[in-house]
Amino acid sequence: MGYFDFVKQSEYIVCIDSDGCAMDTMEVKHRECFGPQWIYTYGLEDRYDECMKLWLDINLYSITRGINRFKGLAMALAEMESRGCHFEGLEEFVAWTNEAKELSNPALMALTQKSSSECIEKALLWSVRTNRAINHIPTEDKPFENVKAAMDEMCKTADLAVVSSANAEAVEAEWTRHNLKENCRVLLCQEAGSKAYCIREMMKKGYETDKILMVGDAPGDYDAAVKNGVWYYPVLVGKEGESWNRLLHEAFPKFLNGTFDAEYQAKLIKEFETNLGV
Repeated sequence: MGYFDFVKQSEYIVCIDSDGCAMDTMEVKHRECFGPQWIYTYGLEDRYDECMKLWLDINLYSITRGINRFKGLAMALAEMESRGCHFEGLEEFVAWTNEAKELSNPALMALTQKSSSECIEKALLWSVRTNRAINHIPTEDKPFENVKAAMDEMCKTADLAVVSSANAEAVEAEWTRHNLKENCRVLLCQEAGSKAYCIREMMKKGYETDKILMVGDAPGDYDAAVKNGVWYYPVLVGKEGESWNRLLHEAFPKFLNGTFDAEYQAKLIKEFETNLGV
């Protein structure tokens, strides 16, 4: 069965990001898994504090929040190289992150069969180590406040789909554990393709653009919506519970009755950008 073989049941679909949007997992994953494994894999232990600050700034506390893991890695490596480090094969890895149609472990594995780049091999090793570290985090993950209630209601009148750049194994476990998966038509993760690609593929099911809503917490989620001409609802960092309550009681009804319009969208985006300090 393919990633997009689900059955369309509603004329409306709500696409939902996972980490940092629905699930309160983004902070711990970057502090305990992504960041440390980057430092250990690339031998940057002597600059641990500097590298961790850089990693968190790129992935959590700036306009690049929520960036694909490999693009974030490329940015971090390039910045450290500008600060005097050297990573053999970095240019080739950066080019791959900019040009590849799919940024995932399987795609990177295929690249390692053709390239002898040390940086590319370490990128794959880092990603595998990160996934393993995530799998060993104590199961204290949880949805943000009001997520479950909102999804329980929304799934009655709209199809719901996870559209995430996280790895599928982690998303499957987390969404199943917290009874969120049962509300979704499909879980589309890193392995299915970029968020923009996933939305575009789902549009082939017959959803009209004004009946597709992307819910996310990061500029990458907004970009995926813009590329497909669909609506975007931002979950504000630090105000996640309030955002989900507003989605259920204000934005989702507007989405259904046709009053989620350009003026309302602009208001939401202004709040989103102000909250991220843009």
